[in-house]
Amino acid sequence: MRLALLCLVLLAPVQAQPPRAYFPWWESPLARELNLSEQQREKIAAIVRESRASLIDKRAAVEKAEAEIEDLFAEPVLDQARAEQAIDRLVTARGELTRAFTELSLRLRMVLTQEQWKKLQERRARWRPFGVRPGPPVPPGPPKPRRPRRERSPDYE
Repeated sequence: MRLALLCLVLLAPVQAQPPRAYFPWWESPLARELNLSEQQREKIAAIVRESRASLIDKRAAVEKAEAEIEDLFAEPVLDQARAEQAIDRLVTARGELTRAFTELSLRLRMVLTQEQWKKLQERRARWRPFGVRPGPPVPPGPPKPRRPRRERSPDYE
């Protein structure tokens, strides 16, 4: 019971999402509003480029750990020891991803002036990527049942 509760707590809210502080402002129209110099734009692009492969690997590690847990939970007989090891791997992978995002944010912050940073923080609270609703993430539910297809009448053709 304790293991099941722990897994629900760990798996339900996160689901391979980037850390809360992750804000890809350099890809948004906001980047133009910050009046970045050409040198700043070049530095930011280089930092993002240098970090990309590592972030991809860390995201993949999180997804792999989540898939492993899903597979373990689907087994007819749950092996608690294996499940706890898988949970440890997932927690470690998420921690490494969070660290990588936070280090990326630090490196990008170092490129900005104090004024640009303040403007970014003011706008960050209002920024929402397309399709993201404010509020806590909604855990996925069962798929919605499809409506049965209507039979065509013979004289339809």
